[in-house]
This record gives sequence, structure tokens and C-alpha cells, in this order.
Amino acid sequence: MESKRMPIQKRSIEKRDKIIRAGFELICSFGYHNTNTAEIAKKAGVSTGIVYQYFEDKHDILIEGLKKYSDEIFYPMMNFKGVVLHKNDLTSFLENLIEEYLKNHTLSSGVHQEMMAMVHEDSEVAFYYYQNEMRVTYDLYDLFLRNGFDKKELLEKVHVILGMIDHLCHEIVYHRHENIDYTVMKKVVIFSITTLF
Repeated sequence: MESKRMPIQKRSIEKRDKIIRAGFELICSFGYHNTNTAEIAKKAGVSTGIVYQYFEDKHDILIEGLKKYSDEIFYPMMNFKGVVLHKNDLTSFLENLIEEYLKNHTLSSGVHQEMMAMVHEDSEVAFYYYQNEMRVTYDLYDLFLRNGFDKKELLEKVHVILGMIDHLCHEIVYHRHENIDYTVMKKVVIFSITTLF
């Protein structure tokens, strides 16, 4: 496989970033299999030849877009640095955490849905998805630990907590079952989490 050049000049870096953003946006809007390199080039305002100077193929662009999305949007929204968690006010913390997750799922609805589909068919996408999932798990684990929560089974509890919140957000943002009261469901999730401690 031929090594693609990494730009060092500001204009070239901006051009490469434009291609990544255009490709990622198209893939998340229309699906990976419904997007081609020529469309990415057109949206980025460059020739197809320029795209191939920086990237092997659209998969290459997808992976770079996933990294950029994770680092610039998803991870900063889920960052717990500087957050103070009081053991006696876990409910309030969980309500805020759910709101952040809901915001993330709503802002990036297309991204999330396409990534979930790709996770099941592409090992590299799955790798980045699960890497970010564990990154958030360890950050939340550290927050709980710093604030005096018992270390016993804490990592497992935190992972379950994030899974429950993620499922709740999927229900609220994507599924919208007509017979489910999501206000009640949110209360049930929060109550279930608090019983873990």
C-alpha cells in the first residue's frame, strides 16, 4: 500500500481537513455505501485526484472523520475533568449526565446511527467506537473514585451505568415507542443506578 502524504503547510492541512469533514458529513447523511469519493471531492471543493493524494479511499476518510468527531465533539462533551460529584447528590449528577448524553445523541443523530451500523460490519470503526466507550468509562470511574465511592466492582458498575444511559438516550432520540413514558423511564434509570451504591 502506497503511503499517503501528510500535509505540513497550512493550506494543505486545511484542504485535507475539508476533505475529512465533507466525507464524514456525506457518509453520516447518506450512509457509507451510498457515498463515493467523487461526491466527497465535489463537496470539499477539490478534485478527485487531490483526495487520492491524501487518502487511500473513502474508508480512510471515514476513519479520519471518526477520529476528528471523537476528539472534537463526542469526547469533549463527555469530559468529567473539573466535575465535582457529591455522594449524597448522585441523582442530580445523573440528571445532568443524561442531559449531556441526550444533547450528544441529538446533535449527532446521523453520525451516531451510521456509526452504529458500521460498528457491526467494520472492525476498524468498531475499534474506535469501543476505544471511546472505554475512554468515557475510565473517566467516569476516576470521577467516582476521586469522590469517595467504593472501588469494589466500580469499573463494572460505571460501564453498566453508561450502558443504561446510552440505551435511554436511544429510546428518547431514535425509537420513540408511543406507549413508553420517557419521563418515567428516566426516573427508573436514575433510581436503578442509585441502588448500585
